[in-house]
Amino acid sequence: MRPYHKIPIIECGEPLVKIPLELFAVETPHPYEKLGANYGEHSPYYLRESVVKNLIKAQNYLQLLHPGWYIQIFDAYRPVAVQQFMVDYSFAQALQERGLIAANLSPQEKENIWKQVYEIWALPSLNINTPPPHSTGSAVDITLVDDGGKVVNMGSPIDEMSERSHPDYYVNSHEKYHQFRQLLLDIMLKAGFQRNPKEWWHFSFGDQMWAWLCNQSNPDHPVTARYGRWESQLV
Repeated sequence: MRPYHKIPIIECGEPLVKIPLELFAVETPHPYEKLGANYGEHSPYYLRESVVKNLIKAQNYLQLLHPGWYIQIFDAYRPVAVQQFMVDYSFAQALQERGLIAANLSPQEKENIWKQVYEIWALPSLNINTPPPHSTGSAVDITLVDDGGKVVNMGSPIDEMSERSHPDYYVNSHEKYHQFRQLLLDIMLKAGFQRNPKEWWHFSFGDQMWAWLCNQSNPDHPVTARYGRWESQLV
């Protein structure tokens, strides 16, 4: 369990709705579908209704600071099956990068690699009390695109399994990378989101991680999660 899993979920029943992609930049084809992830009848470009509204607010804040810049949506809603696919894919990639074969790993070696995978990826849990953030429809992975249509260099790619993914990794070096990460944080905080402490690109509103982070910064006014795992049909 992660610390935020202790936060109770009081599901509000808000629908999952389509993100108006014309207001944002989008990576095409979708990065996980390109790898073979099957979303089935679902789409990765859906979020809970209030999350979409807040994401639009963040885009508007960005435009005020940097006209012509856009939030680029990398990933949003993610069924648990896709979460499982990406966890397995990341484990296989880690083996390939090290020239290792799963069958030849010692228990300790295997545990070390899984630990690295789960530094980035949430457990693909089917337990209703511990849903992966993206499976609630309240988490979104994003970056920035400048007024020339170029993806802003944040110092590391989304989903990289290294310390460079930590939001403040460049706080004492590569000032530009840190400034861009801070810009992304500022516009998202202003729109009500919270950032994953270990991933510069991951933001959420209304899930357990969001509530846990809100409570860390404002313990006198605790909140609960309003979104659990999405199980209904898309609207």
